[in-house]
Amino acid sequence: MLGAIVGDIVGSTYEGKIIRSKDFELFSSKSHFTDDTVLTIAVADSILNNDNNYTQSIKQYFNQYPRAGYGARFMLWGFSDSLEPYNSFGNGSAMRVSPIAYAFDDLETVLKEAERSASVTHNHPEGIKGAQAIAVAIFMARKKYSKPEIKAFIENTFNYDLSLELNTVEPAGVTCQRSVPQAVIAFLESTGFEDTIRNAIFIGGDSDTLACMAGGIAEAFYGGIPEPIAQQALLTLDSFLRSITERFLLKYQP
Repeated sequence: MLGAIVGDIVGSTYEGKIIRSKDFELFSSKSHFTDDTVLTIAVADSILNNDNNYTQSIKQYFNQYPRAGYGARFMLWGFSDSLEPYNSFGNGSAMRVSPIAYAFDDLETVLKEAERSASVTHNHPEGIKGAQAIAVAIFMARKKYSKPEIKAFIENTFNYDLSLELNTVEPAGVTCQRSVPQAVIAFLESTGFEDTIRNAIFIGGDSDTLACMAGGIAEAFYGGIPEPIAQQALLTLDSFLRSITERFLLKYQP
């Protein structure tokens, strides 16, 4: 899950930009965590508490961090008393799903829990599909499947086109349909964890969420994160978010 957080923090200063270069600074004084990190940790916290209530945790974290950069519809939902989803197919469902791929140890449960976590807000079929695709990619990477195996499964199961090369991929949008394939391609075209993050920023657009999704897959596939990068990301979190993250890593990613 820390790979997703790293991607979010690195991407935070490049959001909305299309730099088409892999030569850039990973962290700067302006790097910060966004809603991607907050809601990823909300899902992790729900799992740690074993309460099976993603809705309550996501609402709680939104109220604790209301200025983290959420989309307009999510903010309306967060500030309201409603616990009902609003049929979104934005990539918010996929950006927060990475803890599920570590906490559950069979594909069927990962798919089910990814759907449950998405359906808190993103109960549109495309919103659910995007979350499931990222969760499955992380799960398969964690289970030592090869890149061709991961690519084939995601294409065949979720009908995403992963055939494009990095130079021809369009910048990521804010929907699952226009960002999940880009995130998987950023990983597939990479040579390591850091290279995955650089690929995601190269693609551009919704850069923090794109790098968040891609970073989650890369961490699992490459067996971790370079220590200086991991430590810089942890230091960017506040003490509360860092403590929940470290608890989750200790339990599920020792």
